Amino acid sequence: MNGSLESGVLFIEEMKALGSIAAPASIVLFPPFTLIPLLAEFASDAGIETGGQDLFWLEKGAFTGEISPDMLKDAGSTWFIAGHSERRHVLGETDEIVRKKLEAGLKSGLKGILCVGELITEREANRTEMVIMRQIKSSLDGLDNVSPENFVIAYEPVWAIGTGLTAMPEEAERVHSLIRECVSGIMGQEFADNLRIQYGGSVKPSNATAILSKPSVNGALVGGASLNAGSFMDIINSVPLHS
Repeated sequence: MNGSLESGVLFIEEMKALGSIAAPASIVLFPPFTLIPLLAEFASDAGIETGGQDLFWLEKGAFTGEISPDMLKDAGSTWFIAGHSERRHVLGETDEIVRKKLEAGLKSGLKGILCVGELITEREANRTEMVIMRQIKSSLDGLDNVSPENFVIAYEPVWAIGTGLTAMPEEAERVHSLIRECVSGIMGQEFADNLRIQYGGSVKPSNATAILSKPSVNGALVGGASLNAGSFMDIINSVPLHS
């Protein structure tokens, strides 16, 4: 919940000046809903796609305040996020709700990022694997319209978001490998091998290279550090070719 039209346009202009068009990674910006139709064209000119931070799973109806997949597309979005940690743990979204949103978004032709991750209490109780496997299975079991081309998983250890704490690169690699193994059991090995798995959790220029250099880490879901074009481009430029 950041930004205005003026700051958004300035951000994209700065990104373009810093080389976003020739960046070594795909870039997607998830602004507030109100800014998507105003920024989508500017972003496209800078080599950046746009997406919705959330969506609702029905096409229309008496659901005041909600945004449907077709509304996102109409606004200029090509992506959406489902199950972001703040939606799950601040606003109370269940695995079932996340599944409905993921299914609806992919069915509409949008590309989706599914966020998974454990709370600090779950981590301290050695439940990281159980929590993440539950979240993935509830989202992917029997899911249609999904492929490695239109779907990304983002691992967000909730204890590392906005806290300044970050999973050690080795721990990020371990959990990403676990996620890939879990996806393989549901969707098959080829799907899992080609799936992009991002890391999210206090990613910043000072730690991006170490995290993104791990073979199972295929990108980053960046929060606070993405509010500044310079630091965001520093992270993007840390992406190695394998990601």
